[in-house]
Amino acid sequence: MDETFGRGPLLLLSGRANRPLAEEIGVILGKSVDGASIRDFADGEIFVRIDRNARGRDVIIIQPTTAPSDNIMELLLLIDAAKRASAARVTAVIPYFGYGRQDRKDQPRVAIGAKLTANLIVTAGADRVLGIDFHQHQIQGFFDIPVDHLYAAPVLIKYFLDLALEDLVVVAPDVGSAKMARGFARRLGATFAIIDKRRPAPNQSEVLTVVGEVQGRSCLITDDMIDTAGTMASAVHALKERGASQVYACATHALLSGSAPERLAEAPLEELVVTNTVQIPEDRKFDGLRVLSVAPLLARAIDHIHSNESVSQLFEIQPGDEKSKG
Repeated sequence: MDETFGRGPLLLLSGRANRPLAEEIGVILGKSVDGASIRDFADGEIFVRIDRNARGRDVIIIQPTTAPSDNIMELLLLIDAAKRASAARVTAVIPYFGYGRQDRKDQPRVAIGAKLTANLIVTAGADRVLGIDFHQHQIQGFFDIPVDHLYAAPVLIKYFLDLALEDLVVVAPDVGSAKMARGFARRLGATFAIIDKRRPAPNQSEVLTVVGEVQGRSCLITDDMIDTAGTMASAVHALKERGASQVYACATHALLSGSAPERLAEAPLEELVVTNTVQIPEDRKFDGLRVLSVAPLLARAIDHIHSNESVSQLFEIQPGDEKSKG
């Protein structure tokens, strides 16, 4: 990559939330990510120091904000350290944006966690944000700085095109995922179905009916994230009960909280395909889980940002005919 473009040489830094992804991006860009020291004090406070010269440089910080919330604090400290070291520009690369589901005030006396998190990142000094598959597109508007919103769909779609599944129907596990599922169906040359469900309580779901023809068909369930896997497991069982010949599933962010690995391992699922936006511990993995890398996607976007080229042109065709902002 030619460093005569952009705002000074590129400095690539990583928090501890997903170091393997950052290192893979670094290999693609030909950059090391060992430029920051991060450690915990005895009382749990986080210490951050940038070990390389950041003055006048284009600093890229890679850190998904998964639980625990220390990962958010670590990102904020890295941004603050870069600004205080006179970086020319600081870009926060957030493969998974935590608190994204708290994006509205849907009941009295609740916080809007997504907006608060965005405010913290902007106040810390970030000049730009690069993320993948926000839970809601409106989250881009919570930031008062430029946001490049990428989609993992090209990575996932390529995988399923290579599988060449016959009589494929793409299934949205709920109404909120319908637009994403339609985009997948169009690009895979598949038909579309949707599951009508209700949530009796947070992180719980109950399938009411399946709208669309699935009997004797190969089904692909698409979603942006899998947390406790209640929705996904219920959807898989509902499709098999209605005669689906085989069921695949895919999601961008694999949080796999609580008993999610056990639920998915026990479900009649051919394969669950996710990306590495979130680092999955070895003890949370199970047979039938396949992890695809978004490192090439992020590396190309970082290269374009550093060179002051358009990111939206690079990722122009996206599911639902949505365009990245760049």
